[in-house]
Amino acid sequence: MATMQKLRTYQGPALFSYGFRPFFLFGAAYAGVIIPLWLVVFTGHITLPTAFAPRDWHVHEMLFGYVGAVIAGFLLTAVPNWTGRLPIQGVRLVVLFAVWVVGRGATTFSDVLGWQVALALDAIFLLLLAVAVAREIVVGRKWNNLKVVTIITLLAAVNIAFHVEAHLCGFAEYSTRASVALVVMLVCVIGGRIVPSFTRNWLARREPGPLPVPFNRFDAVTLVFGACVMVAWVLAPSGRLVATALAFAGVLQFIRLVRWAGYRTSSDPLVLILHIAYAFVPAGFLLSALSALDVVAPGAGMHAWTGGAIGAMTLAVMTRASLGHTGQALSASVLTQVIYAAVVVAAMARVCASVDSRHSVVLLTVAGVAWVGAFIGFAFAYGPLLCHARKL
Repeated sequence: MATMQKLRTYQGPALFSYGFRPFFLFGAAYAGVIIPLWLVVFTGHITLPTAFAPRDWHVHEMLFGYVGAVIAGFLLTAVPNWTGRLPIQGVRLVVLFAVWVVGRGATTFSDVLGWQVALALDAIFLLLLAVAVAREIVVGRKWNNLKVVTIITLLAAVNIAFHVEAHLCGFAEYSTRASVALVVMLVCVIGGRIVPSFTRNWLARREPGPLPVPFNRFDAVTLVFGACVMVAWVLAPSGRLVATALAFAGVLQFIRLVRWAGYRTSSDPLVLILHIAYAFVPAGFLLSALSALDVVAPGAGMHAWTGGAIGAMTLAVMTRASLGHTGQALSASVLTQVIYAAVVVAAMARVCASVDSRHSVVLLTVAGVAWVGAFIGFAFAYGPLLCHARKL
């Protein structure tokens, strides 16, 4: 309540009154714009003035551009709740957002700027975010939450490694897998908290029945084992041993998901989409196990994680947070449900394109159109809410 009282005194643009507003809005718009641009580059119609190989630019901008923005929006909204302090807003938020924008331009025009300059300009954002979050947590004396700073710092380190490896080796193979692994584990950790929590809250208001199993030793073992398997996959993505480990990790993640009683949430799209998004985590492990045995292309598991788990989960979090923090009812409109359906179709079509090369062009087109529809749809549907003051 103290934070809400302070928010009343803010006189600047509503867009910069809270971190989720600019980063969710422009992060989603960016995700929707760069995919058709990537498809045009992929088909050879244009080239970008980037020092990255085209595929590396695509991977980097989705993971460190789009996902970096969502992480910033999420943390800059969560930290005030943890500390009770006024959120980073106004000029400080404008500066942080501007640094993110500069990073996107620097990466895309890195062949003109030089890879060292592009690296420096791009790296500033996550490092500055880590400092800003750490300061708020320390001043608020919420020491237990400092672990999130470690996660941001790791992501910043992998981002730097991505630039260096791409320059020295031509392709950022290890850094690509490392960045995907880190973000997927972030989905496993955060998703493992919010999915059962929101599900339990929703189910508790309805008829009695099975509720999500609380976090226990099984969840801890699943997370630790999954993290170890991810490290092995980053270092050596093929072979029988890593395939077995990936498959076992996928089974554990699937059991974890089933324990959250998602089958009882079909009548509430805001809750159901969380379970659907998390289902792509075990799917990614199992498909990566098959690719480790050369049964399917590596892109199948990779896109189950990125397009499915990351894409759908971030949209699920952005829609729920945008509704809740702008004073709206937690109810999925028809357009929101279309957005959810579109991102799931995009993820499934992209995975199928990696599995069935005969129809890859059609499937890639479907995936691209559906992805653009989902993220531009979010920007269109939620832009007015994010640009206007909260209902108090």
